[in-house]
Amino acid sequence: MKKWIIGILMALFLISMTACSQKEEVKNKETKQEVLKIGAIPDQNAADLNRSMDKVAEYLAKETGMKVEFVPSVDYAALVTAFERGEIHLAWFGGLTGVQAHNLVPEAEAIAQRPRDAEFHSVFIAAKDSGITELEDLKGKTFTFGSESSTSGHLMPRFFLNEKGIDPKKDFEGQPNFSGSHDTTYKLVESGAFQAGALNEAVWEAAVAEKKVDTSKVDVFYTTPAYYDYHWMINKIDKDTKSSVKKALLEMDSEQKEILDFFQTDKFIETKNENYKAIEKVAKELEIIK
Repeated sequence: MKKWIIGILMALFLISMTACSQKEEVKNKETKQEVLKIGAIPDQNAADLNRSMDKVAEYLAKETGMKVEFVPSVDYAALVTAFERGEIHLAWFGGLTGVQAHNLVPEAEAIAQRPRDAEFHSVFIAAKDSGITELEDLKGKTFTFGSESSTSGHLMPRFFLNEKGIDPKKDFEGQPNFSGSHDTTYKLVESGAFQAGALNEAVWEAAVAEKKVDTSKVDVFYTTPAYYDYHWMINKIDKDTKSSVKKALLEMDSEQKEILDFFQTDKFIETKNENYKAIEKVAKELEIIK
């Protein structure tokens, strides 16, 4: 009799353990991303950005087996906010927006960048008839930055201006303008709306190569020292998804030439949060972040 009771109890125990194991498996599956939502700072032509990021989504879906969606953002701040809320799982940030996002989501990781992002530059441009040949000549002139949250279009140009003793709030003719994007910056200077401006070197180089800007009217007069800038940052998601996405980004090659051409690179390489400490330091010095 005792053996029969013990047998029943053992059977019930095994059934209970199996049920718990199945529940745990379901729970683990539920923690993995069902849909990976990606975003990018809107720092240039919206149509080009949307088309290219849709292709990134298609590539990542193919490589990871997940459903991947690109979610456009109206501005830099909107992307950072969406990332903080967990509505964006992977984002193409500039140095400053990446720092802002990481401050809000400490578990987030910078995972990939272009080789050029380890030594990135801003360029200062001026109208050919402005008489501007060096940074000091900007005093008393009209000036446009890009977005207020842009590393290469505002943060670092402002830092290098300060190093030359130029206070954008006091030394320009009127307050500096914020164009919102790099391509708008060079168009504003080309049109004569502003005498000078600062923008991302990669966007400028592409505009010149594609003849989108008239260099007989506007050209570069100063290039900044190097700093870390753009990168892919991944939100706090499960390790398997994170590993799969990182692997896919780092393995992009000539078969993804159209995507890589948009990013003006031939590959992505590994990066880490620590690389952007200098950006964070400058942003705090300029009181752009607390």
